[in-house]
Amino acid sequence: MTSLRRIPVPGSAPEDVVVLSDGRVGTGLADGRLFAVTPDSGDVELLADTAGHLLGLDARADGSIVICDHDRGLLLLESGRQRATVLADTVDGRPLHFASNATTATDGTVYFTSSTQRFTIDKWRADLIEHSGTGRLMARRPDGRVDVLLGGLQFANGVVLGPDESYVLVAETGAARITRYWLTGDAAGTADLYVDDLPGYPDNMSVGSDGLVWVALASPRNAVLESLFKLPPRARKVLARAPQRVGPAPEETVWVLGLQFDGTVVHDVHVDAPDFSFVTGVAERDGVLYLGTIMHDAIGVLPVP
Repeated sequence: MTSLRRIPVPGSAPEDVVVLSDGRVGTGLADGRLFAVTPDSGDVELLADTAGHLLGLDARADGSIVICDHDRGLLLLESGRQRATVLADTVDGRPLHFASNATTATDGTVYFTSSTQRFTIDKWRADLIEHSGTGRLMARRPDGRVDVLLGGLQFANGVVLGPDESYVLVAETGAARITRYWLTGDAAGTADLYVDDLPGYPDNMSVGSDGLVWVALASPRNAVLESLFKLPPRARKVLARAPQRVGPAPEETVWVLGLQFDGTVVHDVHVDAPDFSFVTGVAERDGVLYLGTIMHDAIGVLPVP
């Protein structure tokens, strides 16, 4: 038995969830529509339609929302507006590909990820199998400049800033780890491991009202998938072209972790729920978890144990 509650949304793949300034939950769908969901009633309001494919979201205190659109790049929906504007759609003169997740610093810099430069979202499993590591962590400055901070990431995904903004954390789904990139201090411009050897594959991350880093684990680790990582690069490229239906399949479960900023696990929430699995986004507010997924047409609501 589980206390997880589903709230249907009018479309598929609500990949990420954020708590908006008015207490509602924002989520974006595969068809480019962005909605605000009232948790108690389940009412859904359309906020915008980018005509793209929405992934990670970042809700700002001023009511604006940063949107990672797989098709269109990094966008901004200002409070009270119904049309998003483009923050960045090119990097180093090339189209921004597969914008995945974002977070905003106090100076207005948006730190965001691109999961892969080789595949589209409908072939995300192919990128994990090929394991070539083309994910990136980037910074969109207030003046519009985009800097690549870190490359070579294994399917870069969720991002959060440290409490003093001295570093940014980035989830590497394909490596089951979280990497830390230093922004200030003697280590500025370098990266190290924040948490390694996670029990599942991390997706989007967020900082909750409890001050914890909440990490969505899309699936437990898969021994078959990870055995492929040891093959020569050419063999992995061949296997990546196979239909996704014949590749390693994710285990259907609901799993999120709540971490202190020193990496200590405070909450390990792992439940089975009918008609909900493959958690790709998580947001916490006042002891309640809101969950996103690319596998269903609903968001999940789960009290923190």
